[in-house]
Amino acid sequence: MKHLIILFCVAIAMPMRAQEPSLTELFAQMEAVKIHQDSIDSSTLMAVYDYRCMTQDAEGETVVDGMRLCLQVGTHCTRCFPYRKFERDMSSENRNYMDGYFMDDEEPNTLTTESYCFMPEVWRNYPEGKMTVRDAIPPFIYEAQEALESIRWKLSEDTLTVCGYLCKKATCELHGRKWTAYYSEDIPTTAGPWKLCGLPGLIVEAECEGGIHSFTLTDIQRTATTIYLESSAITNKTSGKNLIQNRNKVFGSRLYIKDPLYYAHESMKTADKVFCKNGQLINGYYINDKPHAYQALELK
Repeated sequence: MKHLIILFCVAIAMPMRAQEPSLTELFAQMEAVKIHQDSIDSSTLMAVYDYRCMTQDAEGETVVDGMRLCLQVGTHCTRCFPYRKFERDMSSENRNYMDGYFMDDEEPNTLTTESYCFMPEVWRNYPEGKMTVRDAIPPFIYEAQEALESIRWKLSEDTLTVCGYLCKKATCELHGRKWTAYYSEDIPTTAGPWKLCGLPGLIVEAECEGGIHSFTLTDIQRTATTIYLESSAITNKTSGKNLIQNRNKVFGSRLYIKDPLYYAHESMKTADKVFCKNGQLINGYYINDKPHAYQALELK
């Protein structure tokens, strides 16, 4: 088991209290936001994707946000999560250490970029027959488990070459959005980015109707890596349906782009906060002071 304390600071804001917290209380707060990593599988293939989202900034100008995703394909399960975290877990070289958390010089900038993307972490077939989703509506961190359900794909003979692989086309509807995907039978796995999966080959490209969300494969690595399951003492259990509804309600509000914490001012008093350039880290999740308009991956 690995333990990482997700903290980096310019200044740490402690909860407002009538008196200063005791040393015991301080250690309790630090322990609560500590992320625990349990090894649950070993991957046989690792795919890297570029994720892109078309949206608008606070002035209504069109912007394209993006991040890199890592898809680990294991013997029993898969994990899709930020590539930044994969690099951090797999290497300890050239790291700056602070309070048990390490990051390289680029990680604060990457956290800022990723904060626009609202991308949950997804474990498929963990536990067996289910999908685990970990996401945050800061300061709250949530974990949801859903039963694995087959996606109803419509296969086509149309082809496209992506990242050097000849791919076939397939379409589906998932959580209210229509998707077009291209998969390669030369990479024998049914896996894909985010929750997209179930085709007779790795999904190498996918785009939803209107081009708002897209995933494109950029790299394949066939080295063995450990697949971790993350948890923390402040994680709240919920259902997949409730997580989607709450996320869309909070981030989809017209108030969000004006004040990204409009819904959480009272609960922020007990959250672990780290003030950073152009934002703050709340219980390990970066909140940008100037957010972009939310584009839901899942409409329902």
